[in-house]
Amino acid sequence: MKQFFNHFLTGRTILLKQMEQHHLEQFAQFENETGALLLANDDIPFPTKIEDTATFFNNISSKKEEFIFGIFDKESNELIGSCGVFAINWKNSTCYVGISIGSQWQNKGFGTDTMNTLISFIFHYININKIKLQVFSFNSSAIRSYEKCSFKKEGILRNEIFRFGTFHDVYLYGLLREEWNEGQII
Repeated sequence: MKQFFNHFLTGRTILLKQMEQHHLEQFAQFENETGALLLANDDIPFPTKIEDTATFFNNISSKKEEFIFGIFDKESNELIGSCGVFAINWKNSTCYVGISIGSQWQNKGFGTDTMNTLISFIFHYININKIKLQVFSFNSSAIRSYEKCSFKKEGILRNEIFRFGTFHDVYLYGLLREEWNEGQII
């Protein structure tokens, strides 16, 4: 049993932990980076005020259908991003996941390690059968990472998002518990 405790919310290079109030400013900076504004959601890419981020940050722990984690570099214990489990549907045993990593830590394997760690948490500790996510068609780095984590493309929402002066597709990905290769995690 000790083996399970050693790997709980721990990846090869990252730790997933609850963020605390003193992380608010750094969290707000990540959320307002250009990449996060353009790639993380389909809202109009307009920076948020610290007050709005504080309201979100303070409300995340009160929702039972969401789990938000800070992503911390294992070596330095520095906050490098956030990830979460959203829209849990207990009846159908599904959920959505999302991830956002600060620009200076992108394309270094942290995202894939984070996603594998988050998948492990979901399939070991939440009664979920299917994990879902959406990704913009132009976010090729994220697509590669999700596919490394065994996600399968399930559909396309055509011309769903307006970015860079034109419409783009949104890809729908899913991962079933039975498809998950736990051996790739640790």
